[in-house]
Amino acid sequence: MGISIEQAIIHEISQDSQGQMRCRLRPQPLLNTHAVETMLEELHQTYSGKAGKGFGFFGTHGDDGEANSAFSDALTGYRKGDLGFVEFSGKASQLLQQELAKYDFSQGGFLLMSCYTSMTSDYLFVALLSAKSSMTVLDDMELSQNNHLDLNNIQLAARIDLTEWQADKSSRKYISFIRGRAGRKVADFFLDFMGCVEGVNIKAQNKTLIHAVEDFVAGSELTKDERQECRNKVFEYCSERAGSGDVIEVKDLADELADSGMDSFYDFACGGSYELDDEFPADKASLRSLKKFSGTGGGVTLSFDGGHLGERVIYDPISDTILIKGVPANLKDQLDRRLKGE
Repeated sequence: MGISIEQAIIHEISQDSQGQMRCRLRPQPLLNTHAVETMLEELHQTYSGKAGKGFGFFGTHGDDGEANSAFSDALTGYRKGDLGFVEFSGKASQLLQQELAKYDFSQGGFLLMSCYTSMTSDYLFVALLSAKSSMTVLDDMELSQNNHLDLNNIQLAARIDLTEWQADKSSRKYISFIRGRAGRKVADFFLDFMGCVEGVNIKAQNKTLIHAVEDFVAGSELTKDERQECRNKVFEYCSERAGSGDVIEVKDLADELADSGMDSFYDFACGGSYELDDEFPADKASLRSLKKFSGTGGGVTLSFDGGHLGERVIYDPISDTILIKGVPANLKDQLDRRLKGE
């Protein structure tokens, strides 16, 4: 599904000879050339496919983190027509420059901002891109070194669902962003310059949904196969939502299960003590536990489909052992070779 570009621009933030951060602002938007359209389409697809994104909203001084409202104020001015896109993006660049100046680690980059429409929603995409050096062969067969934007390795990017932001001021998930690497706070400045506060713990919501599903099937009169079919339906629904960029809607999911004879899931999930939101984005990594069991520890890694539990895979919690019937052929071959060698 293509995107319809409204505006796009790039500004540069870099260090000067004294080590101070400076902005080099582009005076007009990028032309909607084929190169620009291809780049933004690629970034849209790359970003949408990123797993483990965080979700948040524009905070105020009453929220955690005491977020700065300068970015959201400027965005409001642009959406109302009080600011032009170039002026708004310039203000955003200066805010990012000021935030970067607080840190020693940053070398700056190219701030890309684009407003576009995809499906039925308007978005503002914001990314700090880095330049990557590469070699090319010229017509005379000489080598030449040049720089290009590293579009395949975006780490500092966020997307604001402008439609949701303006339609539902109480929403806490209209901003999505790429999470930094575990244990690192390097990406915090990128959220701070926009005044973004994390609002929804996506992993926690998905794990709570899985907990509710497991409790639901455990308390039902379904057979073993029917219970696994229920898990499979939940996984398929959530995976489809994740693939299309839509949120999981608990009522919609419950209706899907009801069509297969598994009634009352909505009342069960929302009427209990699960603290489950009516809708939230999908997290594929968390949802895999509906289909598979997996674990690593003490030099052992084990993974198997959930349907094998109790049949090919027998777990005995008392003796703390797992019996596997039908060893995978490639593993059996390795084990046989090792035994013969010893």
